[in-house]
Amino acid sequence: MNAPPEPLPRAALLDRLCAHGRFDLLVIGGGATGLGLALEAAQRGLRVALLEAADFAAGTSSRSTKLLHGGVRYLAQGRIGLVREALHERSTLLAQAPHLAQPLGFVVPTYRHRDTALYGLGLAAYDRLAGRRSLGRTERLGAEAVARLLPGVQREGLHGGVRYWDAQFDDARLAVALARSAWRHGAALLNHCSVTALAHDDHDRLTGVVARDHASGATLHLAAGCVVNATGVWVDRLRALDRGPTAPMVRPSQGVHLVVDAGHLGGEHALLVPRTADGRVLFAVPWLGKVLLGTTDTPCDGLAAEPRPFEHEVDFILREAARCLQRPPTRADVRSAWAGLRPLVQPAHGEPHSTRAISREHTVRIAPSKLVTVTGGKWTTERVMAHDVLEACAEAGLLPRRAHAWAAPLVGAAVPGAPVPLSRPPGEHLYGDEAAALHALPGADRWLCPGLSEAMVRFAVRHEMALGVADVLARRSRLLFLDAAAAGRVAGEVAALVAAESGRPLDAPALAGFKALAARYARLGDPVSTGD
Repeated sequence: MNAPPEPLPRAALLDRLCAHGRFDLLVIGGGATGLGLALEAAQRGLRVALLEAADFAAGTSSRSTKLLHGGVRYLAQGRIGLVREALHERSTLLAQAPHLAQPLGFVVPTYRHRDTALYGLGLAAYDRLAGRRSLGRTERLGAEAVARLLPGVQREGLHGGVRYWDAQFDDARLAVALARSAWRHGAALLNHCSVTALAHDDHDRLTGVVARDHASGATLHLAAGCVVNATGVWVDRLRALDRGPTAPMVRPSQGVHLVVDAGHLGGEHALLVPRTADGRVLFAVPWLGKVLLGTTDTPCDGLAAEPRPFEHEVDFILREAARCLQRPPTRADVRSAWAGLRPLVQPAHGEPHSTRAISREHTVRIAPSKLVTVTGGKWTTERVMAHDVLEACAEAGLLPRRAHAWAAPLVGAAVPGAPVPLSRPPGEHLYGDEAAALHALPGADRWLCPGLSEAMVRFAVRHEMALGVADVLARRSRLLFLDAAAAGRVAGEVAALVAAESGRPLDAPALAGFKALAARYARLGDPVSTGD
Protein backbone atom coordinates (compact mmCIF):
# COMPACT_ATOMS: atom_id res chain seq x y z
CA MET A 1 0.00 0.00 0.00
CA ASN A 2 1.62 3.24 -1.16
CA ALA A 3 -1.20 5.61 -0.15
CA PRO A 4 -0.16 8.44 2.19
CA PRO A 5 -0.99 7.92 5.85
CA GLU A 6 -4.61 8.78 6.54
CA PRO A 7 -5.51 11.01 9.48
CA LEU A 8 -7.48 8.93 11.98
CA PRO A 9 -8.91 11.27 14.62
CA ARG A 10 -11.19 9.77 17.24
CA ALA A 11 -14.21 11.49 15.67
CA ALA A 12 -13.60 9.71 12.35
CA LEU A 13 -13.45 6.32 14.11
CA LEU A 14 -16.74 6.99 15.89
CA ASP A 15 -18.42 8.33 12.75
CA ARG A 16 -17.69 5.18 10.77
CA LEU A 17 -18.74 2.95 13.65
CA CYS A 18 -22.10 4.72 13.99
CA ALA A 19 -22.73 5.12 10.24
CA HIS A 20 -23.86 1.51 9.72
CA GLY A 21 -27.27 0.45 10.91
CA ARG A 22 -26.13 -3.16 11.13
CA PHE A 23 -22.81 -4.94 10.63
CA ASP A 24 -22.31 -8.34 9.07
CA LEU A 25 -19.57 -9.08 11.62
CA LEU A 26 -18.71 -7.48 14.93
CA VAL A 27 -15.40 -8.58 16.46
CA ILE A 28 -14.73 -8.05 20.16
CA GLY A 29 -11.02 -7.96 20.93
CA GLY A 30 -8.21 -6.08 19.21
CA GLY A 31 -5.32 -8.50 19.59
CA ALA A 32 -3.69 -10.61 16.90
CA THR A 33 -6.74 -12.84 16.43
CA GLY A 34 -9.38 -10.14 16.33
CA LEU A 35 -7.41 -7.78 14.09
CA GLY A 36 -6.49 -10.54 11.67
CA LEU A 37 -10.13 -11.56 11.51
CA ALA A 38 -11.33 -7.99 10.92
CA LEU A 39 -8.86 -7.48 8.07
CA GLU A 40 -9.69 -10.79 6.38
CA ALA A 41 -13.44 -10.19 6.63
CA ALA A 42 -13.18 -6.61 5.36
CA GLN A 43 -11.08 -7.78 2.41
CA ARG A 44 -13.87 -10.27 1.61
CA GLY A 45 -16.31 -7.38 1.32
CA LEU A 46 -18.16 -7.82 4.62
CA ARG A 47 -19.35 -4.91 6.77
CA VAL A 48 -17.05 -5.25 9.78
CA ALA A 49 -16.70 -3.56 13.17
CA LEU A 50 -14.12 -4.22 15.86
CA LEU A 51 -14.15 -3.04 19.49
CA GLU A 52 -11.18 -3.22 21.84
CA ALA A 53 -11.59 -2.48 25.56
CA ALA A 54 -8.05 -1.16 26.00
CA ASP A 55 -5.63 -0.48 23.14
CA PHE A 56 -4.85 -2.67 20.16
CA ALA A 57 -2.54 -5.50 21.34
CA ALA A 58 -2.53 -4.11 24.89
CA GLY A 59 -2.68 -7.62 26.36
CA THR A 60 -1.01 -10.86 25.33
CA SER A 61 -0.44 -9.77 21.74
CA SER A 62 2.20 -7.17 22.67
CA ARG A 63 4.08 -9.45 25.11
CA SER A 64 5.35 -12.24 22.87
CA THR A 65 8.97 -13.32 22.33
CA LYS A 66 8.72 -11.40 19.02
CA LEU A 67 9.17 -14.56 16.94
CA LEU A 68 7.34 -15.71 13.82
CA HIS A 69 8.07 -19.41 13.77
CA GLY A 70 6.89 -22.82 12.70
CA GLY A 71 7.28 -24.31 16.15
CA VAL A 72 10.49 -26.30 16.52
CA ARG A 73 9.02 -27.82 19.70
CA TYR A 74 6.01 -29.07 17.75
CA LEU A 75 8.36 -30.87 15.36
CA ALA A 76 9.78 -32.85 18.28
CA GLN A 77 6.20 -33.79 19.19
CA GLY A 78 5.56 -35.10 15.69
CA ARG A 79 2.96 -32.45 14.83
CA ILE A 80 4.16 -32.11 11.26
CA GLY A 81 0.99 -30.57 9.84
CA LEU A 82 0.99 -27.79 12.43
CA VAL A 83 4.65 -27.00 11.71
CA ARG A 84 4.15 -26.95 7.94
CA GLU A 85 1.12 -24.65 8.26
CA ALA A 86 2.99 -22.22 10.52
CA LEU A 87 6.01 -22.14 8.20
CA HIS A 88 3.70 -21.20 5.32
CA GLU A 89 2.18 -18.40 7.38
CA ARG A 90 5.62 -17.21 8.48
CA SER A 91 6.50 -16.70 4.84
CA THR A 92 3.26 -14.82 4.19
CA LEU A 93 3.75 -12.38 7.07
CA LEU A 94 7.33 -11.69 6.02
CA ALA A 95 6.02 -10.65 2.60
CA GLN A 96 3.13 -8.61 4.02
CA ALA A 97 5.23 -6.50 6.40
CA PRO A 98 8.96 -6.52 5.57
CA HIS A 99 9.49 -3.42 7.72
CA LEU A 100 8.07 -5.20 10.78
CA ALA A 101 9.01 -8.86 10.21
CA GLN A 102 12.34 -10.23 8.99
CA PRO A 103 14.44 -13.42 8.97
CA LEU A 104 16.61 -14.04 12.02
CA GLY A 105 19.41 -16.53 12.49
CA PHE A 106 19.34 -18.71 15.62
CA VAL A 107 22.34 -20.49 17.08
CA VAL A 108 22.09 -23.48 19.41
CA PRO A 109 25.45 -23.74 21.22
CA THR A 110 26.40 -27.28 22.17
CA TYR A 111 28.74 -28.56 24.85
CA ARG A 112 28.60 -32.25 23.91
CA HIS A 113 29.40 -33.79 20.54
CA ARG A 114 26.21 -35.84 20.47
CA ASP A 115 24.08 -32.73 20.96
CA THR A 116 25.52 -31.14 17.82
CA ALA A 117 24.50 -34.18 15.79
CA LEU A 118 21.09 -34.48 17.47
CA TYR A 119 20.07 -30.85 17.09
CA GLY A 120 21.57 -30.70 13.62
CA LEU A 121 19.34 -33.52 12.42
CA GLY A 122 16.19 -32.11 14.00
CA LEU A 123 16.71 -28.58 12.74
CA ALA A 124 17.61 -29.80 9.26
CA ALA A 125 14.23 -31.55 9.20
CA TYR A 126 12.61 -28.26 10.23
CA ASP A 127 14.34 -26.54 7.33
CA ARG A 128 13.24 -29.24 4.89
CA LEU A 129 9.62 -28.82 5.96
CA ALA A 130 9.87 -25.16 4.97
CA GLY A 131 10.83 -26.20 1.43
CA ARG A 132 11.03 -23.25 -0.94
CA ARG A 133 9.99 -20.99 1.95
CA SER A 134 13.22 -21.75 3.80
CA LEU A 135 14.93 -18.63 5.17
CA GLY A 136 18.41 -20.13 5.18
CA ARG A 137 20.26 -23.40 5.28
CA THR A 138 20.67 -25.19 8.60
CA GLU A 139 24.35 -25.85 9.30
CA ARG A 140 26.57 -27.30 11.96
CA LEU A 141 29.17 -24.94 13.38
CA GLY A 142 32.49 -25.24 15.14
CA ALA A 143 33.19 -23.50 18.42
CA GLU A 144 34.94 -20.55 16.74
CA ALA A 145 32.01 -19.93 14.41
CA VAL A 146 29.55 -20.03 17.32
CA ALA A 147 31.65 -17.52 19.27
CA ARG A 148 31.83 -15.25 16.23
CA LEU A 149 28.05 -15.23 15.77
CA LEU A 150 27.33 -15.03 19.52
CA PRO A 151 30.16 -12.96 21.03
CA GLY A 152 28.62 -13.22 24.50
CA VAL A 153 28.20 -17.00 24.56
CA GLN A 154 29.74 -19.04 27.38
CA ARG A 155 32.90 -20.47 25.80
CA GLU A 156 34.06 -22.79 28.57
CA GLY A 157 33.47 -26.31 27.31
CA LEU A 158 31.91 -25.06 24.06
CA HIS A 159 32.03 -27.81 21.45
CA GLY A 160 30.18 -26.22 18.56
CA GLY A 161 26.59 -25.59 17.62
CA VAL A 162 23.90 -25.46 14.99
CA ARG A 163 22.54 -22.45 13.13
CA TYR A 164 19.01 -22.39 11.73
CA TRP A 165 16.67 -19.63 10.54
CA ASP A 166 13.31 -18.34 11.69
CA ALA A 167 11.88 -14.83 11.84
CA GLN A 168 11.22 -12.04 14.30
CA PHE A 169 8.82 -9.12 14.29
CA ASP A 170 7.47 -6.18 16.27
CA ASP A 171 4.21 -7.59 17.61
CA ALA A 172 2.44 -4.41 18.74
CA ARG A 173 3.38 -2.41 15.65
CA LEU A 174 2.20 -5.30 13.47
CA ALA A 175 -1.13 -5.15 15.33
CA VAL A 176 -1.45 -1.44 14.56
CA ALA A 177 -0.59 -2.15 10.92
CA LEU A 178 -3.36 -4.76 10.79
CA ALA A 179 -5.83 -2.28 12.32
CA ARG A 180 -4.94 0.47 9.87
CA SER A 181 -5.04 -1.95 6.94
CA ALA A 182 -8.50 -3.15 8.02
CA TRP A 183 -9.62 0.49 8.17
CA ARG A 184 -8.39 1.05 4.62
CA HIS A 185 -10.52 -1.90 3.53
CA GLY A 186 -13.63 -0.36 5.11
CA ALA A 187 -13.71 -1.83 8.62
CA ALA A 188 -14.85 0.31 11.56
CA LEU A 189 -12.50 -0.01 14.54
CA LEU A 190 -12.49 1.60 17.96
CA ASN A 191 -10.00 1.05 20.75
CA HIS A 192 -10.68 2.03 24.36
CA CYS A 193 -14.30 0.93 24.01
CA SER A 194 -15.63 -1.82 26.31
CA VAL A 195 -18.51 -4.16 25.61
CA THR A 196 -20.77 -3.95 28.66
CA ALA A 197 -23.67 -6.17 27.56
CA LEU A 198 -24.78 -8.55 24.83
CA ALA A 199 -28.16 -7.95 23.15
CA HIS A 200 -30.49 -10.88 22.42
CA ASP A 201 -33.84 -11.25 20.71
CA ASP A 202 -36.91 -13.03 22.14
CA HIS A 203 -35.43 -16.39 21.09
CA ASP A 204 -32.15 -15.78 22.96
CA ARG A 205 -30.38 -15.21 19.66
CA LEU A 206 -27.49 -12.73 19.85
CA THR A 207 -28.25 -9.56 17.87
CA GLY A 208 -25.51 -7.12 18.89
CA VAL A 209 -23.75 -5.45 21.80
CA VAL A 210 -23.88 -2.48 24.12
CA ALA A 211 -20.53 -0.72 24.55
CA ARG A 212 -19.02 2.27 26.34
CA ASP A 213 -16.55 4.63 24.71
CA HIS A 214 -13.93 5.39 27.37
CA ALA A 215 -12.92 8.69 25.77
CA SER A 216 -16.37 10.31 25.71
CA GLY A 217 -18.33 8.13 28.12
CA ALA A 218 -20.94 7.60 25.41
CA THR A 219 -23.00 4.40 25.27
CA LEU A 220 -23.10 2.68 21.88
CA HIS A 221 -25.72 0.19 20.67
CA LEU A 222 -24.38 -1.84 17.75
CA ALA A 223 -26.30 -4.48 15.80
CA ALA A 224 -24.62 -7.35 13.95
CA GLY A 225 -25.59 -10.59 12.26
CA CYS A 226 -22.53 -12.31 13.74
CA VAL A 227 -20.58 -11.48 16.90
CA VAL A 228 -17.15 -13.00 17.52
CA ASN A 229 -15.51 -13.11 20.93
CA ALA A 230 -11.77 -12.79 20.25
CA THR A 231 -10.71 -11.48 23.65
CA GLY A 232 -7.92 -14.00 24.17
CA VAL A 233 -7.36 -15.04 27.74
CA TRP A 234 -10.46 -13.03 28.75
CA VAL A 235 -12.97 -14.93 26.53
CA ASP A 236 -14.73 -16.49 29.52
CA ARG A 237 -15.55 -13.06 30.97
CA LEU A 238 -17.41 -12.14 27.81
CA ARG A 239 -19.04 -15.56 27.58
CA ALA A 240 -20.43 -14.96 31.07
CA LEU A 241 -22.49 -12.07 29.62
CA ASP A 242 -24.20 -14.53 27.27
CA ARG A 243 -27.21 -16.65 28.19
CA GLY A 244 -26.89 -20.29 29.18
CA PRO A 245 -24.12 -22.31 30.91
CA THR A 246 -20.52 -21.30 30.27
CA ALA A 247 -17.98 -23.84 31.48
CA PRO A 248 -14.51 -22.21 31.31
CA MET A 249 -12.71 -22.58 27.99
CA VAL A 250 -9.35 -21.18 29.00
CA ARG A 251 -6.76 -21.76 31.65
CA PRO A 252 -4.17 -18.96 31.56
CA SER A 253 -0.44 -19.54 31.60
CA GLN A 254 2.03 -16.76 32.32
CA GLY A 255 5.13 -16.05 30.26
CA VAL A 256 7.78 -13.63 31.52
CA HIS A 257 10.52 -11.79 29.63
CA LEU A 258 13.48 -9.80 30.91
CA VAL A 259 15.22 -7.18 28.75
CA VAL A 260 18.94 -6.44 29.10
CA ASP A 261 21.49 -4.45 27.12
CA ALA A 262 22.71 -5.88 23.82
CA GLY A 263 26.28 -6.38 25.10
CA HIS A 264 25.25 -9.42 27.12
CA LEU A 265 24.78 -11.35 23.86
CA GLY A 266 26.38 -9.35 21.06
CA GLY A 267 25.89 -9.82 17.34
CA GLU A 268 22.63 -10.08 15.42
CA HIS A 269 21.88 -13.77 15.96
CA ALA A 270 19.58 -15.20 18.61
CA LEU A 271 20.63 -17.88 21.08
CA LEU A 272 18.42 -20.89 21.79
CA VAL A 273 18.83 -23.29 24.70
CA PRO A 274 16.54 -26.15 23.65
CA ARG A 275 16.58 -27.82 27.04
CA THR A 276 17.19 -25.99 30.30
CA ALA A 277 17.95 -27.66 33.61
CA ASP A 278 14.23 -28.25 34.20
CA GLY A 279 13.38 -29.24 30.62
CA ARG A 280 12.14 -25.90 29.29
CA VAL A 281 13.35 -23.68 26.43
CA LEU A 282 15.26 -20.40 26.80
CA PHE A 283 15.73 -17.70 24.16
CA ALA A 284 18.10 -14.75 24.09
CA VAL A 285 16.91 -12.64 21.17
CA PRO A 286 18.39 -9.37 19.89
CA TRP A 287 15.49 -6.95 19.43
CA LEU A 288 15.47 -3.20 18.80
CA GLY A 289 18.92 -2.67 20.29
CA LYS A 290 18.33 -4.79 23.41
CA VAL A 291 18.16 -8.52 24.20
CA LEU A 292 15.01 -10.37 25.25
CA LEU A 293 15.51 -13.23 27.70
CA GLY A 294 12.69 -15.70 28.22
CA THR A 295 10.31 -17.18 28.59
CA THR A 296 8.43 -19.05 31.30
CA ASP A 297 5.27 -21.17 31.31
CA THR A 298 3.56 -20.82 34.69
CA PRO A 299 -0.07 -21.76 35.39
CA CYS A 300 -1.91 -18.88 37.01
CA ASP A 301 -5.43 -18.10 38.13
CA GLY A 302 -5.54 -14.31 37.88
CA LEU A 303 -6.47 -12.26 34.81
CA ALA A 304 -4.74 -8.97 35.58
CA ALA A 305 -4.41 -6.45 32.77
CA GLU A 306 -0.80 -6.02 33.94
CA PRO A 307 0.37 -9.39 35.30
CA ARG A 308 3.52 -9.33 37.40
CA PRO A 309 6.52 -11.65 37.09
CA PHE A 310 6.77 -14.19 39.87
CA GLU A 311 9.97 -14.31 41.88
CA HIS A 312 10.80 -17.84 40.75
CA GLU A 313 10.29 -16.89 37.08
CA VAL A 314 12.84 -14.08 37.32
CA ASP A 315 15.26 -16.40 39.11
CA PHE A 316 14.81 -19.09 36.46
CA ILE A 317 15.56 -16.77 33.54
CA LEU A 318 18.60 -15.20 35.19
CA ARG A 319 19.92 -18.58 36.32
CA GLU A 320 19.63 -20.14 32.88
CA ALA A 321 21.07 -17.06 31.19
CA ALA A 322 24.09 -17.33 33.49
CA ARG A 323 24.70 -20.87 32.23
CA CYS A 324 24.98 -19.79 28.58
CA LEU A 325 26.41 -16.24 28.67
CA GLN A 326 29.93 -15.11 29.57
CA ARG A 327 28.62 -12.00 31.30
CA PRO A 328 25.60 -13.23 33.27
CA PRO A 329 22.93 -10.55 33.69
CA THR A 330 21.81 -9.72 37.22
CA ARG A 331 18.69 -7.99 38.45
CA ALA A 332 20.53 -4.68 38.26
CA ASP A 333 21.06 -5.23 34.51
CA VAL A 334 17.37 -5.65 33.71
CA ARG A 335 15.97 -2.65 31.81
CA SER A 336 12.40 -3.92 31.72
CA ALA A 337 10.56 -6.97 33.06
CA TRP A 338 7.08 -7.90 31.89
CA ALA A 339 4.62 -10.76 31.76
CA GLY A 340 1.90 -11.88 29.37
CA LEU A 341 -0.94 -14.37 29.73
CA ARG A 342 -1.41 -17.16 27.18
CA PRO A 343 -4.97 -18.40 26.53
CA LEU A 344 -4.51 -22.16 26.71
CA VAL A 345 -7.67 -24.03 25.76
CA GLN A 346 -9.08 -26.47 28.28
CA PRO A 347 -9.65 -29.97 26.92
CA ALA A 348 -13.25 -31.10 27.13
CA HIS A 349 -12.54 -33.98 29.52
CA GLY A 350 -11.58 -31.79 32.46
CA GLU A 351 -8.95 -29.78 34.24
CA PRO A 352 -5.34 -30.68 33.38
CA HIS A 353 -2.45 -30.65 35.78
CA SER A 354 0.04 -28.93 33.49
CA THR A 355 -0.16 -26.24 30.85
CA ARG A 356 1.84 -28.52 28.57
CA ALA A 357 -1.23 -30.77 28.38
CA ILE A 358 -3.47 -27.95 27.17
CA SER A 359 -3.94 -27.13 23.49
CA ARG A 360 -1.71 -24.43 22.05
CA GLU A 361 -3.75 -24.44 18.84
CA HIS A 362 -6.81 -22.27 18.37
CA THR A 363 -10.36 -23.37 19.04
CA VAL A 364 -13.63 -22.03 17.59
CA ARG A 365 -16.92 -22.65 19.44
CA ILE A 366 -20.43 -21.42 18.69
CA ALA A 367 -22.85 -21.07 21.60
CA PRO A 368 -26.62 -21.73 21.36
CA SER A 369 -27.06 -17.94 21.24
CA LYS A 370 -24.72 -17.93 18.20
CA LEU A 371 -21.95 -16.12 20.05
CA VAL A 372 -18.78 -17.27 18.28
CA THR A 373 -15.68 -17.62 20.47
CA VAL A 374 -12.14 -18.11 19.18
CA THR A 375 -9.11 -18.45 21.40
CA GLY A 376 -5.68 -20.08 21.54
CA GLY A 377 -3.23 -20.02 18.67
CA LYS A 378 -0.26 -17.73 18.13
CA TRP A 379 0.77 -14.67 16.16
CA THR A 380 2.28 -16.66 13.30
CA THR A 381 -1.03 -18.26 12.38
CA GLU A 382 -3.37 -15.29 12.84
CA ARG A 383 -4.53 -15.58 9.21
CA VAL A 384 -5.33 -19.28 9.64
CA MET A 385 -7.45 -18.43 12.69
CA ALA A 386 -9.31 -15.80 10.67
CA HIS A 387 -10.02 -18.27 7.87
CA ASP A 388 -11.25 -20.92 10.31
CA VAL A 389 -13.56 -18.51 12.13
CA LEU A 390 -15.11 -17.25 8.90
CA GLU A 391 -15.57 -20.82 7.66
CA ALA A 392 -17.26 -21.83 10.92
CA CYS A 393 -19.53 -18.78 10.75
CA ALA A 394 -20.48 -19.58 7.14
CA GLU A 395 -21.27 -23.20 8.02
CA ALA A 396 -23.52 -21.98 10.84
CA GLY A 397 -25.33 -19.61 8.51
CA LEU A 398 -24.10 -16.52 10.35
CA LEU A 399 -22.11 -15.06 7.46
CA PRO A 400 -22.12 -15.49 3.69
CA ARG A 401 -19.35 -17.69 2.37
CA ARG A 402 -16.76 -15.65 0.47
CA ALA A 403 -13.49 -16.61 -1.21
CA HIS A 404 -10.28 -16.20 0.79
CA ALA A 405 -8.73 -12.77 0.45
CA TRP A 406 -5.29 -12.25 -1.03
CA ALA A 407 -2.66 -11.61 1.65
CA ALA A 408 -2.11 -8.01 0.56
CA PRO A 409 0.82 -5.96 1.87
CA LEU A 410 0.04 -4.13 5.09
CA VAL A 411 0.27 -0.40 5.70
CA GLY A 412 3.88 0.75 5.33
CA ALA A 413 5.03 -2.45 3.64
CA ALA A 414 6.96 -1.01 0.71
CA VAL A 415 10.44 -0.53 2.15
CA PRO A 416 12.95 1.58 0.18
CA GLY A 417 16.11 -0.53 -0.08
CA ALA A 418 16.90 -3.45 2.21
CA PRO A 419 14.98 -3.56 5.53
CA VAL A 420 16.99 -2.58 8.59
CA PRO A 421 17.34 -5.63 10.88
CA LEU A 422 15.00 -5.55 13.85
CA SER A 423 17.99 -6.27 16.06
CA ARG A 424 19.02 -2.62 15.56
CA PRO A 425 17.80 0.21 17.81
CA PRO A 426 14.34 1.54 16.89
CA GLY A 427 14.03 4.29 14.33
CA GLU A 428 12.33 5.24 11.09
CA HIS A 429 12.86 1.78 9.59
CA LEU A 430 9.77 0.63 11.53
CA TYR A 431 7.60 2.97 9.43
CA GLY A 432 8.45 1.46 6.03
CA ASP A 433 7.22 3.59 3.15
CA GLU A 434 5.65 6.06 5.60
CA ALA A 435 9.03 7.23 6.90
CA ALA A 436 8.96 10.27 4.61
CA ALA A 437 5.57 11.33 5.99
CA LEU A 438 6.90 10.87 9.51
CA HIS A 439 9.93 13.03 8.75
CA ALA A 440 7.68 15.80 7.42
CA LEU A 441 6.00 16.25 10.80
CA PRO A 442 7.11 18.86 13.36
CA GLY A 443 9.81 17.55 15.66
CA ALA A 444 11.27 14.97 13.29
CA ASP A 445 14.78 15.93 14.37
CA ARG A 446 13.94 16.47 18.03
CA TRP A 447 14.61 13.33 20.03
CA LEU A 448 12.89 12.91 23.37
CA CYS A 449 15.19 9.97 24.06
CA PRO A 450 17.11 7.52 21.85
CA GLY A 451 14.65 5.89 19.45
CA LEU A 452 11.73 8.26 20.08
CA SER A 453 11.26 11.62 18.36
CA GLU A 454 8.60 14.24 18.85
CA ALA A 455 7.36 13.45 15.32
CA MET A 456 6.83 9.79 16.26
CA VAL A 457 4.47 10.84 19.04
CA ARG A 458 2.58 13.12 16.67
CA PHE A 459 2.38 10.36 14.06
CA ALA A 460 1.03 7.90 16.65
CA VAL A 461 -1.86 10.23 17.53
CA ARG A 462 -2.61 11.48 14.01
CA HIS A 463 -2.35 8.23 12.08
CA GLU A 464 -2.10 5.26 14.47
CA MET A 465 -5.14 5.73 16.74
CA ALA A 466 -3.10 6.31 19.90
CA LEU A 467 -5.33 7.81 22.58
CA GLY A 468 -3.02 8.11 25.59
CA VAL A 469 0.55 8.08 26.82
CA ALA A 470 0.60 4.29 27.32
CA ASP A 471 -0.56 3.71 23.74
CA VAL A 472 2.45 5.68 22.52
CA LEU A 473 5.17 4.46 24.87
CA ALA A 474 4.13 0.80 25.13
CA ARG A 475 2.88 -0.05 21.64
CA ARG A 476 3.49 2.63 18.93
CA SER A 477 6.95 3.04 20.42
CA ARG A 478 8.20 0.03 22.39
CA LEU A 479 10.10 2.09 24.95
CA LEU A 480 8.26 0.69 27.99
CA PHE A 481 9.33 -2.82 27.00
CA LEU A 482 12.90 -1.84 26.13
CA ASP A 483 13.87 0.63 28.87
CA ALA A 484 11.12 1.22 31.39
CA ALA A 485 13.02 3.89 33.34
CA ALA A 486 13.52 5.91 30.17
CA ALA A 487 9.80 5.56 29.39
CA GLY A 488 8.97 6.97 32.81
CA ARG A 489 11.32 9.93 32.31
CA VAL A 490 9.75 11.04 29.00
CA ALA A 491 6.14 10.23 29.93
CA GLY A 492 5.24 13.79 30.92
CA GLU A 493 6.46 15.32 27.68
CA VAL A 494 4.79 12.58 25.64
CA ALA A 495 1.50 13.11 27.48
CA ALA A 496 1.64 16.84 26.72
CA LEU A 497 2.22 16.14 23.02
CA VAL A 498 -0.66 13.64 22.95
CA ALA A 499 -2.94 16.27 24.51
CA ALA A 500 -1.85 18.93 22.02
CA GLU A 501 -2.32 16.63 19.01
CA SER A 502 -5.71 15.30 20.13
CA GLY A 503 -7.13 18.58 21.34
CA ARG A 504 -8.00 17.11 24.74
CA PRO A 505 -6.74 18.19 28.17
CA LEU A 506 -3.72 16.40 29.56
CA ASP A 507 -4.92 13.27 31.38
CA ALA A 508 -3.11 13.62 34.71
CA PRO A 509 -4.43 10.37 36.28
CA ALA A 510 -3.40 8.36 33.20
CA LEU A 511 0.04 9.96 33.26
CA ALA A 512 0.50 9.13 36.95
CA GLY A 513 -0.68 5.57 36.32
CA PHE A 514 1.76 5.11 33.47
CA LYS A 515 4.67 6.44 35.51
CA ALA A 516 3.83 3.95 38.27
CA LEU A 517 3.64 1.16 35.70
CA ALA A 518 7.01 2.12 34.20
CA ALA A 519 8.57 2.13 37.67
CA ARG A 520 7.21 -1.37 38.24
CA TYR A 521 8.60 -2.66 34.93
CA ALA A 522 11.96 -1.10 35.79
CA ARG A 523 12.22 -2.83 39.15
CA LEU A 524 11.31 -6.31 37.91
CA GLY A 525 7.60 -5.75 38.42
CA ASP A 526 7.73 -6.05 42.22
CA PRO A 527 7.93 -9.88 41.91
CA VAL A 528 5.54 -11.70 44.19
CA SER A 529 6.52 -14.79 46.09
CA THR A 530 4.76 -17.61 44.29
CA GLY A 531 3.06 -18.64 41.08
CA ASP A 532 0.78 -21.17 42.74
